[in-house]
Amino acid sequence: MLGACGVVFSKSPVRAAMSLVLNFLVLAALYFVLGAELLGISQIMVYAGAIMVLFLFVVMMLQQGPETEKAHGILEGRVVPFTGGAVLLASIWFLGIKPLIGIAPSNVDSSFGSPQAIGYYLFTGYVWPFEVASILLLVGIVGSIMLAKRRLK
Repeated sequence: MLGACGVVFSKSPVRAAMSLVLNFLVLAALYFVLGAELLGISQIMVYAGAIMVLFLFVVMMLQQGPETEKAHGILEGRVVPFTGGAVLLASIWFLGIKPLIGIAPSNVDSSFGSPQAIGYYLFTGYVWPFEVASILLLVGIVGSIMLAKRRLK
């Protein structure tokens, strides 16, 4: 919760990005606790690593100067967002989480979520979507290189 508050309330975009990294790492820790090691490692490598580097590059490229806006009171202009957030949080709790409390999990195979099981299903049952995604990524990479070459000339 502190990391999420840091993302929302931080005035510095770099500090907000670092708070988002903290959120990503906590989410990865939750994946590890639940026994989904592959998802935890993927969360760290993809989101806390690559995506945050991209965010920080964008923040650095924008080169924002010192803020020239006047200082506001702590609740000035924030009453509606706080109220909306409280309503959203209450609805998530009462409609989504509270009905699930006490429900016993179904019998799940012990290999569920393991790298071996994910690899097996990825390359047997889901090989076509996997290959389509890889071709789309390749087309995107080649297209970005072509656009960059055109701008450099």
